[in-house]
Amino acid sequence: MLTRQPYRGLTRRLVLAFDVGTTYSGVSYAILDPGDVPKILGVTRYLDRHFLGMPQAGLIQGIERYPAQEHVGGDCKIPSIIYYDQTSRPHAFGAEALQEHVIEQAEEEQWIKLEWWKLHLRPRYLDAAHIADDDIQPLPAGKSAIEVLADFMRYLYQCSRKYIEESHGTALWKSIEQNIEFVLTHPNGWEGPQQKQIRGAAALAGLIPNTQDGQSRVHLLTEGEASLHFCVMKILASESLSRTPIVAPDHLEQEDGDPGSQGVVIIDAGGGTVDLSAYSMQLSPTSFEEIAPAECRLQGAVLVTRRAHALIKKKLAGSKYGNPEILRQITDIFDKTTKLRVRNAEDPQYIKFGTVRDKDPQYDIRSGQLKLTGRSVTELFEPSVKEIIDAFEKQQLAASTPIKSVFLVGGFAASEWLFASLQKYFAPRGIEICRPDSHVNKAVADGAVSYHIDNIVSSRVAKLTYGTECSVPYDSSDPEHRARQKKVYRGPSGILAVPNSFGSILSRGTRVSAEQTFEEDFVVRRSTIQSCASVDVDITAYRGSLAKPDWMDTEPENFTTLCTIHADTSRLARKLSPKRSKDGSAYYVIDIKVILLFGLTELKAQVGWVEDGNQVRTPATVVYDDDQ
Repeated sequence: MLTRQPYRGLTRRLVLAFDVGTTYSGVSYAILDPGDVPKILGVTRYLDRHFLGMPQAGLIQGIERYPAQEHVGGDCKIPSIIYYDQTSRPHAFGAEALQEHVIEQAEEEQWIKLEWWKLHLRPRYLDAAHIADDDIQPLPAGKSAIEVLADFMRYLYQCSRKYIEESHGTALWKSIEQNIEFVLTHPNGWEGPQQKQIRGAAALAGLIPNTQDGQSRVHLLTEGEASLHFCVMKILASESLSRTPIVAPDHLEQEDGDPGSQGVVIIDAGGGTVDLSAYSMQLSPTSFEEIAPAECRLQGAVLVTRRAHALIKKKLAGSKYGNPEILRQITDIFDKTTKLRVRNAEDPQYIKFGTVRDKDPQYDIRSGQLKLTGRSVTELFEPSVKEIIDAFEKQQLAASTPIKSVFLVGGFAASEWLFASLQKYFAPRGIEICRPDSHVNKAVADGAVSYHIDNIVSSRVAKLTYGTECSVPYDSSDPEHRARQKKVYRGPSGILAVPNSFGSILSRGTRVSAEQTFEEDFVVRRSTIQSCASVDVDITAYRGSLAKPDWMDTEPENFTTLCTIHADTSRLARKLSPKRSKDGSAYYVIDIKVILLFGLTELKAQVGWVEDGNQVRTPATVVYDDDQ
């Protein structure tokens, strides 16, 4: 069983975790008092803008201090909704945005209701045939996705502050407000560019100063790993585990991997994405290692709702109920009721949207209810189910430990049909699938706090193959070189070289510990000493299926620049001496090592070289392209 240790720090601190989801968001926290065992708590009241001191223009009179909140999965979360006015100022957030008087004022003043805005932050490579930029509601004029995220994070922070002040006292808040560690979660498929955007939003929201010290208090974490920590707290390490059918497989000694461990997959089924994370699990003592690359599929609950809207729109075409406003109302009711409770494809499903006077038998509307066949409703889930199964099978194939248990969490986990469909797939394969009875929506926020306190994952698996584009000396006996003879060029040293070679640093599927480093030697030749003062090295990610990609011109679409490592080498440059090429011109040679740490939740880099016989290392800056 997981035993949480007392906090060993010398000063009181606060851990504040934000789970900003596509459809719902929540906050969890823990107060770290020296010598005390931390307890994870949730923010369960979210205030309106009047009590938070937000913009007062057009203030609605008589609004509640604690607007009605959404209760999904047994705990409080708020919808990820923002109302902006015509000048792009935020006016209402979360549950407040669903109140009737807010909706009325929004219509009168032509406010913009923003939903599903988190999808604007998704990586470009996650684009798929079923969703594109045009399918997502545009952002308000002059607003970037980072600014919208900052507005929402600022609101969550202000609510958290007020809640903690009221629950624990203003004096306690004052004692910790300068010592807050923020844990911000994101889907498994988000990479460095998206992490950079989250960090930028945190600074823009005023959570931290945008300095090195300020950013050191921000910790980024995948939703999959956060969900693992939640499952360890609530299920895996509970006293009831002995009654849970999680057992080592038969003949385990014949399987690869540690015979004392077993494989577990966490499926975090959220609003926008479904994240799968696979781990080997040892319960005595409790420890976890990632055993397969994390998976992320853009097939969360909102995609089911989107398909439902298309189905309803087609069914009611030509009916008086087919106008956009009624369609939106019917779809919203489907999202909150029918989507969650459908269990049987043979039973008709009903969406109650009106009164007994609303009827149109030609369109299957009677007594204010729209009737749909069970089959047409369950088919809306099939793309999501297929993507989850495909992702699981990829992890199962890559895993070094047999997977015997699956845990389903997240808001989408509340769907009875999704759970039943996955049960139908896993049961014949001898794999047990479980989901918590409640609090499935708090898995990420609670788990993110646990990550900061407990941090039970000792190693992670590389999701991609990482390396650099480089040139290699031309070898006329190599057929690959001869095939690229037209690209051969002569470098500053006069040596013939072939471009477009890929130098692999870390291969997909490699298990990496937190502090493990990966080094690559680079020889950089420059024509002037001034150009030796800094070095930029592009780190390239390979997203294809080859186990050992050697050339970037064979599958150019599968190679993308992940980031650029920027290093100050002015100290090294001062000690360089010129060399002479065959034609007599001067050039300089920089011999460096690029040192990468992939085992953390974010990529870190250093650059090293030999100086006077000693190894010198200096921190390097990781620069991401915002367009990825």
